Amino acid sequence: MIFPAPLLRGRLLRRYKRFLADVEMPGGEVITVHCPNTGAMTGCSRPGSTVWLSDSANARRKYRFTLEIVAAGEHRVCVNTARANQVVAEGIESGRVPPLSGYASLRREPPVPGGEGRFDFLLTDPRKGACHVEVKSLTLALADGWGAFPDAVSDRALRHVRALIHCRAERAERAVLLFCVMHTGVRIATTADGIHPAYGEIVREAMEAGVEVHAWGSAVGAKGIHLTGELPFVTPR
Repeated sequence: MIFPAPLLRGRLLRRYKRFLADVEMPGGEVITVHCPNTGAMTGCSRPGSTVWLSDSANARRKYRFTLEIVAAGEHRVCVNTARANQVVAEGIESGRVPPLSGYASLRREPPVPGGEGRFDFLLTDPRKGACHVEVKSLTLALADGWGAFPDAVSDRALRHVRALIHCRAERAERAVLLFCVMHTGVRIATTADGIHPAYGEIVREAMEAGVEVHAWGSAVGAKGIHLTGELPFVTPR
């Protein structure tokens, strides 16, 4: 995924009200930008961090600029959760995600079969059948290269996993939970049982029910983001 225009560099002053952040630009101007992340952004919102912003070029938009990337030490983290879907879709369509290759079509945001809400993708093929895919953006880094999801309690994330279990167990259709790791310092993915124990439990239940769980690393840069390859996914017991 290539950003349509070069990102602008600044310095994070604070992130607040979940969807807002104040950023100091190189000339000293302080602007308020949109922060498209509903999580806690643990380790990704320290005041003074270098950040990169996208410019909508729409002067009529209340918050013209969007927070895209935050520097976390020597690593970079994409905090715009919508980018994970874009990166994964591009990876699937270009054949860079072998477990999800070979399908005839990719549909974005299909309704959850027999339930509420939407999955991220539905892959279909006359020979392979249907494959329901839910993507989660993983940005929480732990120690020694480990990263975890979620970084805050998320009832929505629980519902998505339950829906994947239903598709696999009740409809006998393929179901995939894919963690798109958007932190360049993460090399192993897991569930954040210390933050949301119920999520770890439901993911383990899903795996036992036949739901496939994958984690894919990303190269995060000011010019663009792309998948780098599959990472180990380990569930704590």
